[in-house]
Formats: sequence, C-alpha cells, structure tokens
Amino acid sequence: MPLNKLSKEQLQELVRIYARNIYALDGVWFQSIEKENGMDAAMHHDKNAWRLFTETEARRIKNFLQLPDQAGLEGLEKALSFRFSALANPKTEFLREDDSLIYRVIDCRVQTARHKKGMPYHPCKSVGIIEHAYFAKIIDDRIECETISCFPDVSDKTCACAWRFYL
Repeated sequence: MPLNKLSKEQLQELVRIYARNIYALDGVWFQSIEKENGMDAAMHHDKNAWRLFTETEARRIKNFLQLPDQAGLEGLEKALSFRFSALANPKTEFLREDDSLIYRVIDCRVQTARHKKGMPYHPCKSVGIIEHAYFAKIIDDRIECETISCFPDVSDKTCACAWRFYL
C-alpha cells in the first residue's frame, strides 16, 4: 500500500513503528558485539555510531523544521521532540528551568527491554552525553549539554535519564 493511501492515523503509527525499529536495530547490533567481545567493545562502537548517527539525524530534523543556524533552546526543544527516540520512548518531557532546557526520558525502551530479557541495564551515560551534546551542537553550536541523571549515575529515580541544555 503506497504511503499516500494511508490515513493520518496510519502514518503516525507507521512513524512510531519506524522509531521503535531503529531502537531494535541498535539493540541487536549492540548485543551482538556485547555477546562476542564484551561490554567495553560494544560501548566503544556504540559511542562512535551514536556520534555519527546523531549528527545526521539532527541535520535532517533541522532542515525539515527549517530552523535557523542558531535556533536556541526553543529550536532545540522542537528538534528533540522530532527525534526518533522521543517518538519511540513511551514518555518523555521537557521542562524549562532558569536559562536551561531539561529533557527527561521517563520510560526508556532500551532499559525496559534489557530488564525484560534479564540483562543488566545499559551503562548509557557515556553514550547519552555524546548523543545529546552532538545533537544540540548541530541545532545551535552555542548549546552545551550536561547529564543530570543517567545509568549508571542515577540521581533522579523518577526518570530513566535527564539532560540539561543551556547556552
């Protein structure tokens, strides 16, 4: 069935399916390396892959939204809401705090899947900071990113991870 024959609701669901599929692909290649070569090797490749993927994703979203070169925190919030991870994870939220933007993943598809399989949680902080910082830099090169809470350094048990962005 061609895309132009799908209803708006069907297209929205298809986008959510594709977003979840990206996570599934990421998970299976990561677990393949983890199983054969261990967590350290898998994390090494994960960091490289996410840095490159995130830059591509950010450029495409920035172009799609027609954001200016320095889109600021408002542009970043718009762009983050279009990321595949925001569409795939069951719940995310944005908070404004002073001169910063907080992005929280309340329920993480990756950690939930690993938990269901009886696997240890993914130590995603080192990859997450690369992923979020590089994404923000493409949206506006003035934006900085810091981790608030992310496994294994969980300081906020009300979410899977939280990131602060500021100019």
